Amino acid sequence: MSEITYIRGDATVPSVKGAKVIAHVCNDIGGWGKGFVLALSRRWPEPEKAYRAWHRDRAHNDFGLGAVQLVQVGKDLWVANMIGQRGIRTGSKGVPVRYEAIDTALARLAGEVTERGASVHMPRIGCGLAGGKWSRIAPLVSERLVTRGIAVTVYDHGDGGG
Repeated sequence: MSEITYIRGDATVPSVKGAKVIAHVCNDIGGWGKGFVLALSRRWPEPEKAYRAWHRDRAHNDFGLGAVQLVQVGKDLWVANMIGQRGIRTGSKGVPVRYEAIDTALARLAGEVTERGASVHMPRIGCGLAGGKWSRIAPLVSERLVTRGIAVTVYDHGDGGG
């Protein structure tokens, strides 16, 4: 069985041929402005615009924990906005990451990626500002994507940030 590939680099610049999806985790309150989303916004305005519109019109769509929005940013390139964290602050209810929501989002993403014949590229989703543990998220990525034959590359920044 194949496994997750780990490399040092920038997840916004996947260096493989063919269709690609850059997956990342968003919060459920419409906030976009810290962490990996800044790297996305520096490269393309569309994912942020689409996320904000999706949140604004949430009474009429599927915006919420576990939902996925694919935004095309290039000929064979999409960004997957996955709602996998509740709010943005660590508080009495713990860290913002919601493992069940990430699991649901990854399962939904698998179908979209398979349809496009794409590979998936991501930072260690849910582990930055969301406060999650990669030891809990990596098995979800493996189960939902890798076991379905989807190539997954996880990017670690050389500076340890991101």
